[in-house]
Amino acid sequence: MANNGNNTVSVINTTNNTVTTTVNVGTGPNDISVTPDGTKVYVANLYSNNVSVINTTTNTVIATVNVGSYPNGLSINPDGTKVYVANRNSNNISVINTTTNTVTATVNVGSIPFGVSATPDGTKVSVINQGNNSVSVINTKPKLLQPR
Repeated sequence: MANNGNNTVSVINTTNNTVTTTVNVGTGPNDISVTPDGTKVYVANLYSNNVSVINTTTNTVIATVNVGSYPNGLSINPDGTKVYVANRNSNNISVINTTTNTVTATVNVGSIPFGVSATPDGTKVSVINQGNNSVSVINTKPKLLQPR
C-alpha cells in the first residue's frame, strides 16, 4: 500500500489484514507493482522522479532508479524482466531492466501518460495518454531487420 502523504509503503499481512511493517521510499509514492515471482516491489515516486525497488524478503529498498518527470504509473511484463514506467511530465515511458535495475530505454508517447499495462503475452504495452485522450501501443518485441 503506497502512502503518498508520508513517503512510505505499508506491508500488509493478507491473512489478518494488519500492517506488518512500513518501508521508507521516495517522495510521493503513488503506484506499486510486484514481480511475478513476488521477490521485488517497484514503487513509482511521483515527486522524486524515481522508482524504489523493495526486496520482499527483507522489506528494504535495494535500489532507486531515476526515471522521467512525475512517474505516476508502472507495469511489470509477464516474465518479470522489465518494468514500464509512465512519466507524466516527460511524455515518455522508462523501461527498467529488473536484473540490473537500470533504465535501458525511453519511449516517447502521447501527452501526459497516466496508466500503463503490459499484455499477458508481453509483446505490447498500452499507455493511456490523459493529455490528448489517446492510447499509445508499444511493440516490445520489434522485428529484426533481415539482410538482403
